[in-house]
Amino acid sequence: MTAPEPFRFPVAARYAGMESSPLKDIFALAARPDVVSFAGGIPDPALFELEDVRAAYDWVLTHQGARSLQYGVSEGEPELREQAARRVSRHLPTSAGQIRITSGSQEGLFVAAQAMLEPGDVVLVESPTYLAAVQAFAVHGARMIGVETDDHGVIPEALERSIREHHPKFVYLIPTFQNPTGRTMGTDRRREVAEVLLRTGTALVEDDPYGELSFTGTTFPPIASLPGMSERTLLMNSMSKLMSPGVRIGWIRAEGRVLDTLAVAKAAISMQSSVVDQLTVARYLEVCDLDAHVARVSAVYRTRRDALSAALTPLLPPGAHVTLPDGGMFLWAALGEGYDAQAMLADAVAAGVAYLPGWSFYADNPDRSTMRLSFVTHAPEVIGSAVARLGEVIAAHGAR
Repeated sequence: MTAPEPFRFPVAARYAGMESSPLKDIFALAARPDVVSFAGGIPDPALFELEDVRAAYDWVLTHQGARSLQYGVSEGEPELREQAARRVSRHLPTSAGQIRITSGSQEGLFVAAQAMLEPGDVVLVESPTYLAAVQAFAVHGARMIGVETDDHGVIPEALERSIREHHPKFVYLIPTFQNPTGRTMGTDRRREVAEVLLRTGTALVEDDPYGELSFTGTTFPPIASLPGMSERTLLMNSMSKLMSPGVRIGWIRAEGRVLDTLAVAKAAISMQSSVVDQLTVARYLEVCDLDAHVARVSAVYRTRRDALSAALTPLLPPGAHVTLPDGGMFLWAALGEGYDAQAMLADAVAAGVAYLPGWSFYADNPDRSTMRLSFVTHAPEVIGSAVARLGEVIAAHGAR
């Protein structure tokens, strides 16, 4: 008698073959003690303001304990929505009623997709773009199409051609210190992109989790703040990269009837974000100096960016291109023809260093010679020794 086949749960077609994912693999690499990982944008925990966060939690549990442990509303707790509106209003006048709280910006992307996308819809994205956004849109049945970029972000003429050809449901952009490339759209490019979106009547999902992490002191108003854009933009922010990623709090800024749709979608996904975390973040923003903390962190990140760039650039092959971002968390390297960063990864990990192959950030037509390296996690001396080992791997693959 033959043994019965093991039971297998039915899996939706949109998740078929997705037992793993680049994001899941990032955290697995970051947890290995024998590997220096540049793969994930994982803040150095030594930089967390632990005492301030602890004091905020203590205050909430002491003064709002019963409420903080109870169910909340899908729109988000009023105190946090007010604090979020104040921060957004630095560039774009915003009321608490125009804020919807999410469990980090990643859930914000999923909420937006749930609210707006139907199977077969087209979403235009930068080429390359944030890989988890591609996943969030794809599992809702959308078809992603990459739009040509240069060192200043998405190219307006290419964007307009793609809009007129593909009639997207919306365009998804990360204009400031972009993940994965670190690129930033300047003021003129933002204005040109806005003019395209206005001229074609196209909605924008603008993702801005890194914009405050500036190394020069310069911050850029979101595209949503340009004339005519606020009503057609979902603007997403997150506390993950500013306060801590373990406190899963972000928000969407929107206008009009879509606010109600976002709340319904949020309720269907998770009912509400953690009330105790929301109230703690609200308290933190009320009494702590987040700007001073961000400035301290950004200064450390700039030193680490410089260390990574200085160590890596001389080891790259002739013709390679590497970004030098003015903020954020990521450096992007394109090694050029004949290199495959995915094929190199196993040898790099064996040498005790990891990065994220760039192909996973493309909606289509990936450049397999690319890699994303995050400089925020490790001290300069760790970065230098790890990059030296990575350089040996790159040289060995170039000789093949």
